Amino acid sequence: MTSLWGGRFQGQESDLMKGFNESFSLDKRLWYEDITASIAHVTMLGDCQIISAEESLLLQEKLKELLEDITADPSLLTGDYEDIHSFVEAKMIEQCGDAGKKMHTGRSRNDQVAVDMTLYVKKTMGYLKEDCQSMIEAFKKKAQSVSCLMPAYTHLQRAQIVPFSYLLQAYVAMFERDIARINMTIDLLDSNPLGSGALAGTTYSINRQQTTDLLGFASVQKNTLDSVSNRDFILDALHCMSSLMMHMSRFAEDFIIYSSQEFDFVELSDAFSTGSSMMPQKKNPDALELIRGKSAKVIGLLQAMYVTMKGLPLTYNKDLQEDKAIYFEALDTTTACVKILAGVVETLTVKEERLAETINDGFLNATELADYLVKKGLPFRQAHHIVGQMVLYCIEEEVQLQDIDLAKMKPFSPLIEEDVYSALRPEDIMRLGTKKDMF
Repeated sequence: MTSLWGGRFQGQESDLMKGFNESFSLDKRLWYEDITASIAHVTMLGDCQIISAEESLLLQEKLKELLEDITADPSLLTGDYEDIHSFVEAKMIEQCGDAGKKMHTGRSRNDQVAVDMTLYVKKTMGYLKEDCQSMIEAFKKKAQSVSCLMPAYTHLQRAQIVPFSYLLQAYVAMFERDIARINMTIDLLDSNPLGSGALAGTTYSINRQQTTDLLGFASVQKNTLDSVSNRDFILDALHCMSSLMMHMSRFAEDFIIYSSQEFDFVELSDAFSTGSSMMPQKKNPDALELIRGKSAKVIGLLQAMYVTMKGLPLTYNKDLQEDKAIYFEALDTTTACVKILAGVVETLTVKEERLAETINDGFLNATELADYLVKKGLPFRQAHHIVGQMVLYCIEEEVQLQDIDLAKMKPFSPLIEEDVYSALRPEDIMRLGTKKDMF
């Protein structure tokens, strides 16, 4: 196995330890960031006359060729290497001889992996943001295509009437907060750890501002002890993904319920449903159930990262190698769920006729009836009590509030007049007060 260390050792590393310590199978995913950061580093070394201009230009050329080669054929990322850093350095030694051996001058794998991961998280959180924006557009388009009303719930009990589109817009509001969190995460991580060395910088007169500019960072990370051991940016990213997954899971729960035969508000398309191996009549909302299930994984990965970090002394410890497995799995899971949910919403059938039937049952207009009495001069708490009595009467008589004759309403309150029915009709309710802003 090609490694970047060994001079201090007399014995051989055991094969068991090699396999246990190896991370190339995982961190080769950082190839683009590692090569890009290496190009910036050797450019700076040459400009600072730490290596010769000829050596710097040769390394830049061969690193760019390696980047182009892997872009064209990712299968080149194979071999017996300890990690992506040893892979890239070995390739440069093969191509450039002694110049390749100078590529690591003035840096450590500690600041190298820190800059690789910072660049990777910055890039991939940007991609996740774009996927979220596409998902939000799917929600908005579906909301614009549906004009029916529906019952909204508290405690899974029917509460008040809202437009179906308003329910979708509630999730848009959640996802927009998730995008705001992603933006804050990107802003917070946008500083350069390269040049921190193993932990205490370097005696070479390097130019950290130059690598910062070349890599597109907003600033230089100042404290090198913190730089090489900082993984807050991964925790922040995992927070974003956990929040996003939690919101998608809540949507999944709602629409699993709404797609059941007992509710029958919506139907998922065949493209995002599955059947039963035994029961031929079944159409299962497995896309949504998987999103609900996978949210637990991502939230658990956030917890795993916190537990990894909580007991680490300054500065770098090998425990931090686990950050990549945690982040990659969380990112892959969250990205897949975002894309699936966008597809679910785009192809969702909303059963408007069924929803139209539901809004006249379940006393969804009880609150508005209480408000009607308040507008007539009754204190709200008294109005609330009266309407509660009217609901109890309706339950006993098996009728709805809007079905009670005016003569039978009067004994509950003399303030009730013929205009009460305008406070009970769904279409009139939705034109009152702030409710009109729901459309």
